[in-house]
Amino acid sequence: MVQRFLLLFAAVLLTVPLWSQIGGDNVYEFVNLPPSARSTALGGSLINVSDDDVALAIDNPAALQSRMHQQLNFNHNFHLAGINNGYAGYGHHVEQWGTTLHGGVQYTRYGDFQTADEFGNVIGTFKAAEYAVVLGASRQLYEKLRVGANVKLISSQLESFNSLGLAADLGAFYQDTSGRFQMGLVFKNVGTQLTTYRPGNREDLPFDIQAGISTRLKYLPFRLGLTVHHLNRWNITYDDPNTEENTLLLDPNQPTREDRVGPWIDNLFRHVIFNGAFLLGKQENFRLRVAYNHFRRREMTVSTAPRSLAGFSLGFGLKIKRFRVEFGHAFYHLAGGASHFSISTNLREFRKF
Repeated sequence: MVQRFLLLFAAVLLTVPLWSQIGGDNVYEFVNLPPSARSTALGGSLINVSDDDVALAIDNPAALQSRMHQQLNFNHNFHLAGINNGYAGYGHHVEQWGTTLHGGVQYTRYGDFQTADEFGNVIGTFKAAEYAVVLGASRQLYEKLRVGANVKLISSQLESFNSLGLAADLGAFYQDTSGRFQMGLVFKNVGTQLTTYRPGNREDLPFDIQAGISTRLKYLPFRLGLTVHHLNRWNITYDDPNTEENTLLLDPNQPTREDRVGPWIDNLFRHVIFNGAFLLGKQENFRLRVAYNHFRRREMTVSTAPRSLAGFSLGFGLKIKRFRVEFGHAFYHLAGGASHFSISTNLREFRKF
């Protein structure tokens, strides 16, 4: 079965162009923000784990399973520059269909902005926000393999400019009989704009292909994970025309970071997110998480101060009676990071009392 899964992945990948746009060149980029504190703490994308957390379905719809039945999840991320984003979702398993469903809303609010005329005179204010209504389903295809899909209706309001979009996520999830080894594959944001900000100016969605694996160690309560993103584009480096000039001004004899690391190796690791989680307690009620995102570090590190925590993230999860509370913090830049909070519960828990 694993061989069939990998062959299917390779066959589809060969049909995808080896080019795409990243780094803010697409519309609706907010849909790629981490949906939960857990995802933030583990590097920003969590497609290779499936348990009772319904927020995992945003990253990989095939992660949906019966353990998420009647699970409620609320998340809010205090992002940089006063930006706030979050997700609220609910999962439901339909036994007679053999299918698990979920629905939710992703949102990003950019705050208040000043409106000014051509002379710089402030003449008013406006708001900017984006929303995505998400519906998804997952079904067990074989004993070890599940498939799933999300459909997202996206609304974007930026001052007087508005746009509607429709996107889909297609995912597959493999788990061995022991439950220790898990593997995910996702085609994210396959879709188009239904209405554009300006007539005739249609823009691309942030399409991405991701794959990941995770394994629970046998003699240690630790799960190790690896996620590879932007498989549809090999070169995801940014060629900054000012880099060489600035380096020469600082020290003409000092090699650049690319010279020391090597551009090929650097670009390879930009595709990879490493993460790990300690699962402590008999019911795993306390969890510690840490991750490293090389792409984020290379994009956000200041060349004159390379020894920063940019690219790293960490967090924890704690089960308190019928509620699970999560915290995640991502270090983006010397200027600051983003703190993510989540709370979830299962409605079935309340029927026991």
